[in-house]
Amino acid sequence: MEKATEWFNYGIELAKEFGPKLLTAILIYLVGSWVIKKIVGATRKMMAKSKYDESLQGFLLNLISWALKIFLILLVISQLGVDVTTFAAVIAAAGLAVGLALQGSLSNFAGGVLIMIFKPYKVGDLIEAQGELGVVKDIEIFTTKMTTPENKLAIVPNGAMANGNIVNYTAEGVIRVDTTIGVGYGEDIKKTKEVLLNVLTSNPLVLQDPAPSVNVSELADSSVNFAVRPYCKPEHYWDVYFGTLENCKLALDKAGIEIPYPHSVEIHKEG
Repeated sequence: MEKATEWFNYGIELAKEFGPKLLTAILIYLVGSWVIKKIVGATRKMMAKSKYDESLQGFLLNLISWALKIFLILLVISQLGVDVTTFAAVIAAAGLAVGLALQGSLSNFAGGVLIMIFKPYKVGDLIEAQGELGVVKDIEIFTTKMTTPENKLAIVPNGAMANGNIVNYTAEGVIRVDTTIGVGYGEDIKKTKEVLLNVLTSNPLVLQDPAPSVNVSELADSSVNFAVRPYCKPEHYWDVYFGTLENCKLALDKAGIEIPYPHSVEIHKEG
């Protein structure tokens, strides 16, 4: 009974000593979390009004949020009576060990910073990188998210993006659509070029500057191949690509121009 009373009294003393600190730390955490949300929200609105680059917005907001959260955690720990300088030394030592274990993540972070500085692409650009083709959906601290033509989400590490080859189809504002159309050797080349060029110039999505072109590109085994090259805005690429193929076939059929196709030959042996 005396032992229980002793422990009870000890508990009361601890509650008197650490209770207010614990309650204050919890209060600081709750209020701090609310303030961080408000700061991030206000910063987002300010960036939207100032027309910040969308890619930069997401990256900076993530960075600000993480920095404020780390500061809040240190503030809460100091309120509990823990020496922050000692704690910081422990964090630094642990950080070194974690950094060695997470070299890839640090590389991705550095890659994200480089992407923000040099801007090889931004949100909304159609790019090809690391074996993926898609529209950039979001640039985060560690990864870049792209939406592929199949509407799949491709997540690529920023380290690889910053150190690899990137083809940006949107950067110049205009993209060329490369297609090849073959016709028979007996067809009139001049007439064929006129028909194919008319298909391109009649398409409202095809730009007239730079002007579309149709040229003989190859004398193949069974066909004369024409390089059909319309230009369009990057967002219209697939519409122009598929539309060009379909409309060229329809126009050539209407003009009576043959598109050759493989023929199978049957050989019968007489018994």
